[in-house]
Amino acid sequence: MALWGGRFKEKASVQFKKFNDSLPVDYRMAVQDIVGSIAWAGALNQVGVLSDAEVAALESALLELKASVEENPKQILLSDAEDIHSWVELQLIEKTGDLGKKLHTGRSRNDQVATDLKLWCKETGGELLFALVNLQQAMMNLAERESNTVLPGYTHLQRAQPVTFGHWCLAYVEMFNRDIGRLKDSLYRLDVSPLGSGALAGTAYPIDRELLAHNLGFRTATINSLDAVSDRDHVIELLSTASISMMHLSRFAEDLIFYNSGEAGFVEMSDLVSSGSSLMPQKKNPDACELIRGKAGRVFGSLTGMLTTMKALALAYNKDMQEDKEGLFDALDTWLECMEMATLVADGLKVNAARTLAAAQQGYANATELADYLVSKDIPFREAHHIVGEVVLAAIDKGVPLEDLTLTQLQEYSEKIEQDVYQHLSIESTLDKREALGGTSRAQVQKTIAEIQTGKTEILNEQVVGAPGKQQTKLALKQVKQRLNAQKAAAMSVRRARMSDVDKIYQQVSYWSGVGEILPRSRDNIIHDIQNFVVAEIDGQVVGCASLYIYEPGLAEIRSVVIDKAFHHQGQGKALTQYLLEFAHQMELETIIVLTYIPDYFAKLGFGVIEKSSLAENIIEDSEPSPDKNPEDEVAMAYQVNRVK
Repeated sequence: MALWGGRFKEKASVQFKKFNDSLPVDYRMAVQDIVGSIAWAGALNQVGVLSDAEVAALESALLELKASVEENPKQILLSDAEDIHSWVELQLIEKTGDLGKKLHTGRSRNDQVATDLKLWCKETGGELLFALVNLQQAMMNLAERESNTVLPGYTHLQRAQPVTFGHWCLAYVEMFNRDIGRLKDSLYRLDVSPLGSGALAGTAYPIDRELLAHNLGFRTATINSLDAVSDRDHVIELLSTASISMMHLSRFAEDLIFYNSGEAGFVEMSDLVSSGSSLMPQKKNPDACELIRGKAGRVFGSLTGMLTTMKALALAYNKDMQEDKEGLFDALDTWLECMEMATLVADGLKVNAARTLAAAQQGYANATELADYLVSKDIPFREAHHIVGEVVLAAIDKGVPLEDLTLTQLQEYSEKIEQDVYQHLSIESTLDKREALGGTSRAQVQKTIAEIQTGKTEILNEQVVGAPGKQQTKLALKQVKQRLNAQKAAAMSVRRARMSDVDKIYQQVSYWSGVGEILPRSRDNIIHDIQNFVVAEIDGQVVGCASLYIYEPGLAEIRSVVIDKAFHHQGQGKALTQYLLEFAHQMELETIIVLTYIPDYFAKLGFGVIEKSSLAENIIEDSEPSPDKNPEDEVAMAYQVNRVK
């Protein structure tokens, strides 16, 4: 059933309907369409179009529909509705009768779809920010782990000067930081509400659009109705941001593909991200990196397609804009998947330090040091450059590195070369001299890591949320934003635990076990399980922790979620839990359980109550109830990882 048929004498052809309908794509915006409808009902109530009783009935039906959609979004695809707006309205009419027909008063599908898409982009942007920061942190961890590992640096794919592997990692940390900045900027600019713009000329009802925008969680409302319904800059900006980031990911993948080759042998990929050959049993292929590199073109294509679609559209809305969502959804899905895969690659990477050092010692990477040495002897750099070129030719002819040439051999090219030259030709000397800001010296790399870690909490800014609306509307919006807020908190503050965190974790666990909230853990136990812990930081101070204990493939338990009393109610507990759930997704775990006395808290994070008797005996034994709590109050809950997304 179409919602616009009064003007027509004949029904559209089946072929045109299939060509015209967008439901198979825009069904993903069902929750956003419902939330927008709840807010619009409140706005119509404020101008006297809907009574309090009518708004209550509509909100109740819409919240019921929202819960149903969240449980089974694919049900929408069984309908022959034209688009997601038609589907929601038809479902509402079925639930409330003629009342459902009143909701579209003063509203057009033009401002409706623009609003839905921006709400979807805001929520998805939170997931992308989390994935970006998670990837950046993985590279930070790798940089810290390999900060002293020598690596040959390249220009033109020719060995140039030695660097450290940590310095290579920090180059990508910088790239991903720019990606974060671009994404934040994009999300800030799209954070304006088009709702109330009508088809193109604005609504005829005296809607308070600023209040409506705030009720929907937008920063403000748009100020021109023509632009509001036809603007797709936010789609292009997100696609552009995704494309630039995918370019960075592709470069990251290409570096590692080369480093992983038999000819280089600098790194080995984890088995979790590699595949073999159907013919050659010795092969271990870097397929994850090759797919990241390949999928970059797919994202670039979506950007090019959207730019081409929009380049000649007259104001205001045109049906061409229906093509905005399929490419956007696919591109952002692809970007998110590639970031998660790159994080898994970085986490499991093994570096062959002996091989990288040997390679750095070859290729005359210390030739620049010899030139600098000659400059220190008052030889002009251009002349020194020429002299060193001749020395390199001689070394190549003899098949030896520069440092193996005798002093007599070196002095054939310049009498100013003395015995002290050798201390300048070592790898250690070459690295240690690069102490200026941004250099590759080990001290500078360690300093950079420390400074980034200290300032990491400033990466993301919290979204500004305006004045609240009616209680039920607030509830609906809160449910939609719940995961986004947790991910922002995680991106701002959560990281994998390090050995230096052991004492702080032990202090927190001891305090909360002492008051009967969690089970005690010894310091030795925490040291042994430190790789399973994550911590939350505020201004560089560890304020909370949590751990993930894996029982078997597919099953794990979240334990020891604690936050310092002074930092309660700031979202850190949710952030820790969300981080572990995302990590569980990357680990391909299936079910995460908790045994808790606060089931309402975990229910808000997506956990459902299960029978404690359904758990294996070893799990029950490992998680004995606190002696300070009533055992009957302890609730078993489970989270199905494959249902996240």
